[in-house]
Amino acid sequence: MDPAAILVVILGLFLALLITQVVRLEITALATIAALALTGLLTPGAAFSGFSSEAFVTIAAMLVLSAGVERSGVMDALASAFGRVGARSERRLLFAMLIPIAVMSAFLNNTPVVALMIPVTLALARKTGLPPSRMLLPVSYISILGGTCTLIGTSTNILVDSLHREHGGEGFGMFEFTGLGLLYLLVGGIYVLVVGPRVLPKRAALSELLPATGEGNFVTIVTVPPESVLAGKDLKSALRGADEVQVLEVVRDEVPHMRPDPEFVLAAGDVVLLEGSARAIHGLIERKGVEAGTALEDDRRVRISRVDLHIAESVVTPTSSFRHRRVEDLGLSRRFGVQVLALRRLGRQHQYNLRSLRIHAGDVLLIQGDPSSLRALQEDGDLLLVEGAERTLTKPRKAPIALGILVGVVALAAAGVAPVSVLGVAGAALMIVTGCLDTQEAVRALDVSVLLLIAASIPLGAAMEEVGLAANVAGFLAGIGSGAGIFVVVGTVYLVTSLLTAVISNNAAAVLLVPIALSISQQIGVDPKPLLVAIAFGASASFATPIGYQTNTLVMGPGGYAFKDYLRFGGPLSVLMWLTATALIPLFWPG
Repeated sequence: MDPAAILVVILGLFLALLITQVVRLEITALATIAALALTGLLTPGAAFSGFSSEAFVTIAAMLVLSAGVERSGVMDALASAFGRVGARSERRLLFAMLIPIAVMSAFLNNTPVVALMIPVTLALARKTGLPPSRMLLPVSYISILGGTCTLIGTSTNILVDSLHREHGGEGFGMFEFTGLGLLYLLVGGIYVLVVGPRVLPKRAALSELLPATGEGNFVTIVTVPPESVLAGKDLKSALRGADEVQVLEVVRDEVPHMRPDPEFVLAAGDVVLLEGSARAIHGLIERKGVEAGTALEDDRRVRISRVDLHIAESVVTPTSSFRHRRVEDLGLSRRFGVQVLALRRLGRQHQYNLRSLRIHAGDVLLIQGDPSSLRALQEDGDLLLVEGAERTLTKPRKAPIALGILVGVVALAAAGVAPVSVLGVAGAALMIVTGCLDTQEAVRALDVSVLLLIAASIPLGAAMEEVGLAANVAGFLAGIGSGAGIFVVVGTVYLVTSLLTAVISNNAAAVLLVPIALSISQQIGVDPKPLLVAIAFGASASFATPIGYQTNTLVMGPGGYAFKDYLRFGGPLSVLMWLTATALIPLFWPG
């Protein structure tokens, strides 16, 4: 069989599995590496070259550096400043958040930046009365735009730089992206501030219902059985004599009704989320004919026996090991003493048949446990607890050291003292040696799915060059822009990158398209840099779907977003940034 045909089959399966996610990303990556070697398209050494690439090492090191800064509390200190913002309007609040988020994202992995900002944003939403859905997607978009401003701001910039060097190019400097990145941020930021308040939905998230202080109050779930005297009564009548209890939510047929009106009529089978003192809730259960709800304790349902446990909202992160596993297989009760009350996905809340549901990235789990159990689960790193539990403890005394290490890496790399890969590894080691991170925390910071995807994409790109597929695709794209000038070629490359990123991932799109861009530059006789920058920015600026970029997935559950919200708000932004990049990239890097 023709090698090119074999590669097309492997590439097609690779893209199909990334899009459908029917198997774990890690399995897709490892299977791709094995297929490239077993079919003879690459030697075993070439198939495993992604693990030894400079890009792989640099991104791993930057993940550890970001974790060290986060753990030291530097980001908490910056984020806490938002709480002192006397915002009188939605746009003023968003503007106050824009610059610090952009600055943090320019030097740190933006996934932990957004993870930190979710609970901060939810607290601000509660304080200002704004729905979280008006704020969380702008936080994600601003972090993406901020990441384009430096070489280390996003993994796609690092990938493009490393691959350019591996092909004999000079690569990019630490701040070579900054001029374009700042203009990119300005244009995108103005769009977010002007358009966001007009088109974003006013949709309550589950976390908005949890009590702000929790002092003396607890949240629990009760059900209305068929024989209950409350069935058919409105809430005002049902709660008469139970003034200390508030109804936060009623779920009927998996559809949540948040903060229902007093006239809302209860029906048999309703699941009710209550907030109040333990004594008041217990009295309501005893007097009013409702039953304590049930929770999933690993593989079995149990009746909630205590109302003095804390309830927390947790988000399944894009890199969580819980993804694709059934709820009953997570072992949360056995490992942490935590029970699952409900799962919310794309606006629907599931209380029943929980045990057989498979977990997806962005799912929201409503969980219950004592504070120490919830903290232990938070430390484990598979779930991001955004409300209802204390955040991970930080090490404020290490903040100057962690910040100094990061600044040192950036300054030395900008001065050309050593490659950013070497400096990044040295900085990661210093984070451990100085106690900013322990070894376990450093290992946990390594995003296995992202790193394996990079390790598989790099040899896949090499195979495309080896069999001539990259040159053929490049010839087709070059033909589109033939005679039309560098602006059309840049715009075409950016558009293809952006569309591919929307359905797979930014890193995979960047790695697969770099060989094609290099081949285009050779065929039409231009400098490859403007095409490589188009790939870097096109792969980073993914706004139209929740799956194109990790931060978009992360805010989906807490913000209560549906797929259409990304298309409505992010679709026009993607077009705007495409036009901006097409106009500006050739001015910064003339072909």
